[in-house]
Amino acid sequence: MKIRTFSRGGVHPDECKLTAELATVVADLPNQAVFPLSQHIGAPAKPLVKKGDKVKVGTMIAEAGGYVSAPVYSSVSGTVWKVDSAIDATGYQKPAIIINVEGDEWEESIDRTDTLETVGAHPELTPEEIVARVQRAGVTGMGGAGFPTHVKLCPPPTAKAECVILNGVECEPYITSDYRLMMEHAAEIVEGLRLLMKAAKVDKGYIGIEDNKPQAIALLSELTMADDHIEVVALAKKYPQGGEKQLVDAVIRRQVPAPPAIPVHVGAIVQNVGTAYAVYQAVMKNKPLFERYTTVTGKQIAHPGNFLVRMGTPFGQLIEKCGGLPEGSHKVLAGGPMMGKAVVSLDVPVCKGTNSITVLSGDDARRKAVQPCIRCGKCVDACPMGLEPYLLATLSANGLYERAEQECIVSCISCGSCQFTCPSHRPILDNILLGKAKVMEIIKSRIKK
Repeated sequence: MKIRTFSRGGVHPDECKLTAELATVVADLPNQAVFPLSQHIGAPAKPLVKKGDKVKVGTMIAEAGGYVSAPVYSSVSGTVWKVDSAIDATGYQKPAIIINVEGDEWEESIDRTDTLETVGAHPELTPEEIVARVQRAGVTGMGGAGFPTHVKLCPPPTAKAECVILNGVECEPYITSDYRLMMEHAAEIVEGLRLLMKAAKVDKGYIGIEDNKPQAIALLSELTMADDHIEVVALAKKYPQGGEKQLVDAVIRRQVPAPPAIPVHVGAIVQNVGTAYAVYQAVMKNKPLFERYTTVTGKQIAHPGNFLVRMGTPFGQLIEKCGGLPEGSHKVLAGGPMMGKAVVSLDVPVCKGTNSITVLSGDDARRKAVQPCIRCGKCVDACPMGLEPYLLATLSANGLYERAEQECIVSCISCGSCQFTCPSHRPILDNILLGKAKVMEIIKSRIKK
């Protein structure tokens, strides 16, 4: 099998896949579950419940706030304590629904059996019906971005989908939740891909997996061997191989243009393997999205592991399950060390996009002293988007936003390769992100005029 990769940039951070061979464990239910209403890109969901209402596992507690939005379902049974606000991974108080957990009573409409349902056995499932079920179940991108899946399956008239690419790369250090999902639910992922292909009206599907996961490559290759419409693609171990533009480049050798272009403009719809699994459950099992695979890890965590977690479970509970926070200085990330965000409280709940809780300790948790730029150009070599990160960072730091826009700052995918490779430990990405946010504001105000 030929190993493929993207055409420019990239880095090779230590993998630190401490939990790769640890089977997934079902996490304990929380005593109280917190459900932010913005677990997705787009408009926040609108509450459907009020204080004192009784809910079950799988009860819709908030409806979509628009087309680019997604409903929120309770992952627990119990009583709504309040509809208020709570801190989320951004560090800000956001609208949320808080439920006191009582028992574990599920909605009867959910099929909880392990029987594998195949697309071939359900010819009545039209593309429109699949999209409707996915939308109703609140499925969003499970790789972290949280884009509503039904929107991706209905591309604009100016674009035509030709294939669906499943992202099983998981190139970020430490995280292994997608790998465990592939090893434990490969058949459901394949059926989820077939559902996505049918919904998108395409007859070609790919599953991209880095070659440091040979067992997953072998398992999914075996399951799809007799299907000429699906190809498992082995990819080189390189970060950020899982970026959707890099994945499209590696798998079908097409370059996605600068924003506002997206992968479907070159014929590809990209979905995470976790999303494919959620689509399978939504369509075949009538199961809304209210739980996910999550890795809890760190070099000094006593018992790291992979967990099937109900949404709304606080980070602190999972960390305690793994032996608690280590002594000394540490930093807790929602996500991995390259793109994860440091949280300000362990009360932050697991949401649809929480693929990992990573605890960095000691020197890993502290930034190194910033030194002057030595003009080495390593950040330029590492950038997978072909940008000049040192320049974009300087322009942003000096408020030169018009020039930053001209230098394509909006094409930055926030992968952190530039900052990772900088020998002077300069906050390159930090400055770029600030500048990008300002430029996006300028662009939006220009459009409104």
